[in-house]
Amino acid sequence: MASTANPTRDDFAKMLDDQLGGVADDGFEGRVVKGTVTAIENDKAVIDVGLKSEGRVPLREFARGEDDHGIKVGDEVEVYVDRVENADGEAMLSRDRARREAAWDKLENEFGEGKRVEGVIFGRVKGGFTVDLDGAVAFLPGSQVDIRPVRDVTPLMDVPQPFQILKMDRRRGNIVVSRRAVLEETRAEQRSELIDKLSEGQVIDGVVKNITDYGAFVDLGGIDGLLHVTDMSYKRVNHPSEVIAIGDTVKVQIIRINSETQRISLGMKQLESDPWEGAAVKYPVGAKLSGTVTNITEYGAFVELEAGIEGLVHVSEMSWTKKNVHPGKIVSTSQEVEVVVLEVDSDKRRISLGLKQAQQNPWEAFAEKHPVGSTVEGEVKNATEFGLFIGLDGDVDGMVHMSDIAWGISGEDALALHRKGEEVQAVVLDVDVEKERISLGMKQLERGAPAAGGVAAAGDSLRRGQTVTVTILEVRDGGLEVQAGDDGATGFIKRSDLGRDRDEQRPDRFQVGQKLDAMVTGFDRSKKPNFSVKARQLAEEKEAVEQYGSSDSGASLGDILGEALKNR
Repeated sequence: MASTANPTRDDFAKMLDDQLGGVADDGFEGRVVKGTVTAIENDKAVIDVGLKSEGRVPLREFARGEDDHGIKVGDEVEVYVDRVENADGEAMLSRDRARREAAWDKLENEFGEGKRVEGVIFGRVKGGFTVDLDGAVAFLPGSQVDIRPVRDVTPLMDVPQPFQILKMDRRRGNIVVSRRAVLEETRAEQRSELIDKLSEGQVIDGVVKNITDYGAFVDLGGIDGLLHVTDMSYKRVNHPSEVIAIGDTVKVQIIRINSETQRISLGMKQLESDPWEGAAVKYPVGAKLSGTVTNITEYGAFVELEAGIEGLVHVSEMSWTKKNVHPGKIVSTSQEVEVVVLEVDSDKRRISLGLKQAQQNPWEAFAEKHPVGSTVEGEVKNATEFGLFIGLDGDVDGMVHMSDIAWGISGEDALALHRKGEEVQAVVLDVDVEKERISLGMKQLERGAPAAGGVAAAGDSLRRGQTVTVTILEVRDGGLEVQAGDDGATGFIKRSDLGRDRDEQRPDRFQVGQKLDAMVTGFDRSKKPNFSVKARQLAEEKEAVEQYGSSDSGASLGDILGEALKNR
């Protein structure tokens, strides 16, 4: 251990520290202290902070690159002590670091209080920009520069302006700021002030700032309002650009102000006279009018009767004959059409129109031109399990039931005789205008058939159960086509009615022109008689039994019939 008589180097250091008040051990390093400029040598300032030795700080740290560093000998400045002594025995000082530390202290206080800070955008980095906050460097993300995307930030650089600190991390040296937050806050304050000056129903001038598919945004002097497309005009507007353009000055009325969302709804049509006033008087039910097709949907077409008044032609009211067809195949946009008013609801602003009502009902026209009993010609449009549909004049269809296709064969066989696209003739049996149905018959045109709506004159005297002599007109597989008398009504004897026995039921055993007795068994719906040989035989047998007694007398049925025939 060294004695005071022979002090060592460490002893001298300790005595020096004691002489300087222990500054070397008071934690100067890492602190911001005040010092005095003792000299300016070349590009550096010599500063005494009360340590063992002075330190040198580059002049650029005082002027941040300007030629005039702004300091002189004797000035008192704040510097950051990085090290008390370096290898050259000088104190390592920093003016920049001192400014940053001071700035951080101030920024932390302002961040905690939610205050805005002033800064300058001075550089670009990936994803944003750098901002000088009086010595502390912060990051400004590109999305936080403005409320709307900014293409050129040059006018904003090197200009002192307010920022909002979003995040701070002193340990990592990170600061994130936002210019957008300041603008939004300022804008919100301005909106509140402007909204307080506005009221619903007020008429005001504005400038169109932006146009969308659903409307336009109008600047009312620092605050925007939405002018919806449906409030631009009473007439149909397909797109706002048809009415206004960006930059136009428009007169609008404030329809609604939402105090919670601070949204303003505007209207232009509210400043015009309402065309729906007195619509029920102008457009009475049954009136025939002209209009223009403005829009076509799956359920119908809208027809404009005047500016601001549109009516709907429902798909069911578009055509008498075209069913289940898209309206676009009947009318087209901008087409001039004639319509009839079906219903008016002024409260709901609705008018129901009819397109087909403006045209003559084709079934009425057909009934006038082709009365019952007349002959028509048309093409077989379709064959169903119950009949044929024939295309007729006026774009209407008539139906031939399978029982009215041909005589003497089944309906199924009759359907097989005709094909789609074939031209045929038929007789009009009935026309039902309300149900839009036309009944036709084809077999009524065959030789000897009764006229539609009645029977032949010779057949008027025929009655059910009557036995008459008939002449064979035609032999078919299904039976015989016959005629009562020489010029009476024609009818048919089915194969099963040609006799009681199977052998008697063969049509090929008969010849055209042959005469035979048959009984009238009934009439079809066209009043054509049906005959039966079998029914006649059974009736004669019954009559013979009643006349000559039953088989209990000992006579056989054959004997009874033989005697009856002999007597006849």
